[in-house]
Parts: sequence; structure tokens; C-alpha cells
Amino acid sequence: MNDKTAKKVARIVLGSTLVFAGISHLTFARKAFKAQVPDWVPLPKDDTVLYSGFAEIALGSSLILTDEKRQQAVGQVAAAFFTAVFPGNISQYVNKRSAFGLDTDRKRFGRLFFQPALIYWALKSTDNV
Repeated sequence: MNDKTAKKVARIVLGSTLVFAGISHLTFARKAFKAQVPDWVPLPKDDTVLYSGFAEIALGSSLILTDEKRQQAVGQVAAAFFTAVFPGNISQYVNKRSAFGLDTDRKRFGRLFFQPALIYWALKSTDNV
């Protein structure tokens, strides 16, 4: 598989994952996602989960459907989104909130290292790195 094809596959997988996560924000996983919303966010937790779900669906769809000319910009927006939601992962760890099978400090701490990987994935699959 050549580099261009690998990046396309990576971009589509990331986009599909975001669309699925967004749908889960709006439906079956709303309660679990509320555990990741930091207490300092000035919106109701449910609203925050819904808005982030819509954002994930839009970002995921954009990663999948955007033309080559705009992929780099979409990758940067996705990386910024992953950066923006990182405080939620930190909050989940600090406040010892269990969700998504992250029911120990060790698991919640390990999850923190996945966010930089998502940022890199968004940038690399859209020719930003």
C-alpha cells in the first residue's frame, strides 16, 4: 500500500470513528460522556455532550468527504478539537469518574496518552505532519 492510500484509509477510519462517537454522544452513550465533562464548563453537561456529538459528526463527515484541497485544514480543525476536549479526559482522571470501562485510576491515566495519538492521526492522515 502506498503512502497516499494509507493516509486515505487512516483518514476514513478516523472520520468513521468520529461519526460513530458523535452518534453515541446523541444516543446510547450520553450518560457515559457526561462523566468526561469538567465541572467548570459553563453549560449543562447534557448540552455539552450533545454539542460535542454534533461537532464530532461534522468533523468525521468532513474527514471522509472533503476534497484533497481542503483536507489539510480539516485535519487541523480535527486536531484542535481533540486538543480542546482533552481537559475532559483529565477531569475524568482527576475526579475518578468511571465511564467506557475506564474504572480504575490506571486505566483513566492510560487514556490520557491516547489523545496525543488522535491529534497526530488527524494531522498525519491529512498531510499536516
